[in-house]
Amino acid sequence: MAKKISFKTKDIKKNADDWVEKREIKTSSIEINKRLTIDIPESLHKKIKSTCAINGTSIADEIRKLLKSKFQ
Repeated sequence: MAKKISFKTKDIKKNADDWVEKREIKTSSIEINKRLTIDIPESLHKKIKSTCAINGTSIADEIRKLLKSKFQ
C-alpha cells in the first residue's frame, strides 16, 4: 500500500510579483571592495604579522591604512 503525502501549496507567483513591484531599491554609499593579492618575502610577512599581533590589529587593516595614506 502506497502512502500518500500531500503538501499545502503557496501562491508563489503572487508573492514574487508583489516583491518585484513593491521592493525598495536601496542606494548605498558603501564602496565595493576588490581583492588584492601580492607576494612578499617571508621575513617581511613575519615582521608585519608580529607587529599586528602586538598591536591587536589585522594585517589587512594595516595594509589598507598604508595604501590609503599613499594613494588618497
